[in-house]
Amino acid sequence: MATTHIHITPNPKTQTPHQNPPFWFSPKTGIYTSKFPSVHLPVDPNLDAVSALFSHCHHGDVALVDSLTGFSISHVELQIMVQSMAAGIYHHLGVRQGDVVSLVLPNSVYFPLIFLSLVSIGAIVTTMNPSSSLGEIKKQVSECNVGLAFTSTENAEKLTSLGVMVIRVPESYDFDLIRIENPEFYRIIKGSFGFVPKPLIKQDDVAAVMYSSGTTGASKGVLLTHRNLIASMELFVRFEASQYEYPGSSNVYLAALPMCHIYGLSLFVMGLLSLGSTIVVMRRFSVSDVINVIERFKITHFPVVPPMLMALTKKAKGVCGEVFKSLKQVSSGAAPLSRKFIEDFLGTLPHVDLIQGYGMTESTAVGTRGFNSKNLSRHSSVGLLAPNMQAKVVDWSSGSFLPPGNRGELWIQGPGVMKGYLNNPKATQMTIVEDSWLRTGDIAYFNEDGYLFIVDRIKEIIKYKGFQIAPADLEAVLVSHPLILDAAVTAAPNEECGEIPVAFVVRRQETTLSEQDVINYVAAQVAPYRKVRKVVMVSSIPKSPTGKILRKELKRILTNTISSRL
Repeated sequence: MATTHIHITPNPKTQTPHQNPPFWFSPKTGIYTSKFPSVHLPVDPNLDAVSALFSHCHHGDVALVDSLTGFSISHVELQIMVQSMAAGIYHHLGVRQGDVVSLVLPNSVYFPLIFLSLVSIGAIVTTMNPSSSLGEIKKQVSECNVGLAFTSTENAEKLTSLGVMVIRVPESYDFDLIRIENPEFYRIIKGSFGFVPKPLIKQDDVAAVMYSSGTTGASKGVLLTHRNLIASMELFVRFEASQYEYPGSSNVYLAALPMCHIYGLSLFVMGLLSLGSTIVVMRRFSVSDVINVIERFKITHFPVVPPMLMALTKKAKGVCGEVFKSLKQVSSGAAPLSRKFIEDFLGTLPHVDLIQGYGMTESTAVGTRGFNSKNLSRHSSVGLLAPNMQAKVVDWSSGSFLPPGNRGELWIQGPGVMKGYLNNPKATQMTIVEDSWLRTGDIAYFNEDGYLFIVDRIKEIIKYKGFQIAPADLEAVLVSHPLILDAAVTAAPNEECGEIPVAFVVRRQETTLSEQDVINYVAAQVAPYRKVRKVVMVSSIPKSPTGKILRKELKRILTNTISSRL
């Protein structure tokens, strides 16, 4: 694969020759290395991800549980059902190595079964959010050359209209009912098809195509190999579990994150099953249901994204603390948590460990992971570099690498980094540079202890009179105001200054907080060039399901606001 070569030079302004650098940073190369010892990864080139998963021994009993019905599959049954279903898919549906099959499914106990069955026979799985529009589904089906899809009833017609063969996946786990109402699925999951010829699957073969917007531009297909999935299992999930004194097989995880996204897939479809953990599956997130599920199934670990954490915190304030007695840890990813949200959570559930992590679809969710001890807590950091991972922090203007304490674009390198983008060599060459370094598009820095902090996205930076302003910095100031519930900042074009910062503010009800009050509050706490120049009061901040601020939507609101005043 071709790579773009960028000349990297040290930045003399940020070098500190009189100080001994930490062992995990090289001033000569600008490379940050993991503080953890390297983890041995499988060297057999002909090892597939599913065989790697089932090669791990553990003492786990129940693997998957449906939160609504209590239907469960044990770890022993899981492996048998994956092999049986793989035979059904191979013999009955005619799926062969290299065929691309789509999963357009909500969370379900069936999701891991179908995914693992397909990948075990060398098929390539591309996942889609079940709420995708017909246009979005059509784009992905066309780009991936999808011929078969497993989907729920509500999307069956969309896929059929595109010429895709559809297998409807039931919501029910009553197999007597399924045999009557959905004989096709019943035959695949319960049929006796016997032996499946094992294809030669290489670690470098593509196993999945997951879609991501990447650092810039439209959504693109991320090619993830069996090696990538194995790395995610070992360096993200299994390594994190090894840092705690209790065994992974004793943990009960709540799966409310979408399995169709890399965060949920790496945990609930691959990694945790290799540990023997129990995964309680919710079809969709509902904070009221979450409270009941935590209590009923004695959930110990709950991976979330920021909106889920906010909803949980708010709901927990009105619930008896005994409900959360079993909960040990909440881990957040996909977008950084604000200090306000962190403090609110810790004040509400002080006995629960809160950590953040960092990863991308393009890194198969491998990057950094938080870890708190009795002596040290770094709740606002996304943690330390995972084993076998390296990083650089690069000045996005000059291209020079930066030492600890300096902000720049985060580059990462390691076995989780994708093979490339599907049919898009230009985007691949812009994203993977200099000997397999992945440009993340995120502005970040490492502190003096090696902890990583994510600041913002490069494409969101506001350029004001030659100065560069990170919206997240201003947002942190805004939400520290006692009368502001939420806030977001974006750029507005300005003839004199280039761009100016505009704040969108959600204020508490029945308050008299004015736009000028907000401007004055920020001005008192930041340098003159970083002042907010305009404020728009809104009822809510537009965000993605993972909690990322939709700044394009903010710009649309701003345009409409200006137009309405003309």
